[in-house]
Amino acid sequence: MHVFVAGGAGYIGSVLVPMLLEHGHRVTVLDRLYFGDTLAPFAQRFGERLRVARGDVRAFDRSLLTSVDAVVDLSGISNDPSCELEPELTRSVNVEGAKRLAGIAREQGVRRYVFSSSCSVYGHGEGLGLVETSPRRPVSLYARAKSEVESFLLEMGSGSRGEVEVCALRLATVFGLSPRMRFDLAINVMTKNAYVLGRITVDGGGRQWRPFVHVRDAARAFELALTSDASKVAGEVFNVGSDQSNVQILNLAFRVRDAVPGTEVVHAPTDPDLRDYNVSFDKIRRVLAFRAERSVDDGVREVLAALRDGAVDPDDRRWYTLKQYLFLREAESAHRQIAIDGKLLAVA
Repeated sequence: MHVFVAGGAGYIGSVLVPMLLEHGHRVTVLDRLYFGDTLAPFAQRFGERLRVARGDVRAFDRSLLTSVDAVVDLSGISNDPSCELEPELTRSVNVEGAKRLAGIAREQGVRRYVFSSSCSVYGHGEGLGLVETSPRRPVSLYARAKSEVESFLLEMGSGSRGEVEVCALRLATVFGLSPRMRFDLAINVMTKNAYVLGRITVDGGGRQWRPFVHVRDAARAFELALTSDASKVAGEVFNVGSDQSNVQILNLAFRVRDAVPGTEVVHAPTDPDLRDYNVSFDKIRRVLAFRAERSVDDGVREVLAALRDGAVDPDDRRWYTLKQYLFLREAESAHRQIAIDGKLLAVA
């Protein structure tokens, strides 16, 4: 299978792409590479079966989708603070870019289309064990964008005479090690703060629920969505995670504290976090036989070991999405002010 992965050098993509290659698929990646070329180490190993194109979902060469069998859309500006930084840019990338990619894929005859959505579309959920048909109440721009694109894609799939098999995966909050590490996700950042600072700060009171899923389990779910029979995935939405990994934030902080003795847990004087959702993952278990293999505690131990071994640098700006976007915005502004004919030092 020839799989096109938008955002394939990101946190999930840099785990998913090698997994697909190892299982014999051919992969074309589209990514801006804002956080580095995390796939470069695989280029020699997999040769022509891996192609990485540096580009943007809003303006890429349509020919990249020639002979593609399936698309995985992992693209977009991630996390709430980064999305709120420039709302118009977020809509341009996360909504209009996603819709453009889907439209081109349909025109190019792509058969399977898998969209990376989020359990954050449930927002302030009512009750425990929210299912795929539960009301969507997104409370952030990031989540509203995911919800809007979901609806667009599912309508596209249902209205294309079966030409495109659309599937949306609503991911729980992801954790664990990745070549494009992220220390702005709950489990990862709590573990890092416990190790580096000896302190975990809990926002919003800590009683809010969140579901979690390891990055490798998330990647496995995408491969299942790509390779399962159309009768199981076409037109379907799946929550991705495990019931056992629904955790209240304060409880999560205590679990990380127990893994790093001497850690202090403090409460931030902030308003209650409006995001509060406890999710059921029964459907993906029944339909696709998906079971998460890594627990929250596994993730804490994994990240902690990497920090202790020096395998990951907690001070690397690239591992903090908002910090990297701010750096890039400032660099772009500085370049614009002093460049002549697009050059800083060289003479045209």
